[in-house]
Order: sequence, then C-alpha cells, then structure tokens
Amino acid sequence: MSRIKLLILLLINLILISCVSSQNKSNTKLSVAYIGGGYDGLMLTSQLKKHLNNFGMLDENSRMQIQANISHSNDLFVTNIDNTSDRERVSSSIELKIYDTKLKCYTYLYTNHLSQFYVLAAGDKFISNKTAIDKIKIENIDYFVKVFINNLSNDSLTCNA
Repeated sequence: MSRIKLLILLLINLILISCVSSQNKSNTKLSVAYIGGGYDGLMLTSQLKKHLNNFGMLDENSRMQIQANISHSNDLFVTNIDNTSDRERVSSSIELKIYDTKLKCYTYLYTNHLSQFYVLAAGDKFISNKTAIDKIKIENIDYFVKVFINNLSNDSLTCNA
C-alpha cells in the first residue's frame, strides 16, 4: 500500500515539474540600456533586470536593447461633493522600446498609463504621504514590467517599417 502511495506522489511531482519547466521558455535575449530619471529610472532598471533574469531572457551582450522612459505626476483628487477626505492621485506613464542594434531599428513598442490614489494626511510633517507615493510608484513600475514581459513573450521581434 505504501509503495502505491509513493508511486502516485512521484507521478504527481513529475507532472508538476514538467508543467513548470515548460512555461515561459523563450530564446529571446535582451539587454537593458541606461534609463535616466533618477530614482525612478533606477527602480525601473532594477525591476527589468530582475524579471528578465528570472525568465532567462537577460543577456548584457544581446543586440536587442530595451530603452525606456518613465514619468510620474501627482495631483489632488476630490472623490465626493462633501470634500470629507482629500486624496492625491499618482499617475505613472511608461514607454518601453526594444531596439535592434544590428539592424538599427525598433522592433517592439510598449506604452501604458496607470493611476492610483491614496488618502492624503493633513499637514506637511507626516511621512506617510511620502511613503504612500513611493509605494505606489514601485507598485506601478512592477506592474508595467510584468505586463511588458508577458506581452513580449507572445510577440515576435521584427523591425517595424
């Protein structure tokens, strides 16, 4: 009886391992170009390299180079007529391009816009406002990178005329 249970467990493990190892295998190798923008550019570069490395798609010597622009903006967001709580909206926009350095052309373009808001704490001395903005920016960058990589694996990288 115990042999049968062990064989069943072994079979289940083999099936799970084969399913996991067959997903997201891409022979596309990409490099990441310098991304300006201070801290936001650094966070985007870090997230891109981390996720590309996890998928086995990062190669610093690749001819396919990711170029990016990211921007964030903040504005006051009023949610109701009574104005009982002030909220601040953080809007993020990104443009990611893949440039083929050998053929000297762009092969892929990804643009996206996302906004989130948080309840604004009254007063300038609360650190929670700055922490909320930083957290939202990091979440938006992470979302952009994940969607970019998921969309990228489905498309071929050919030069756009």
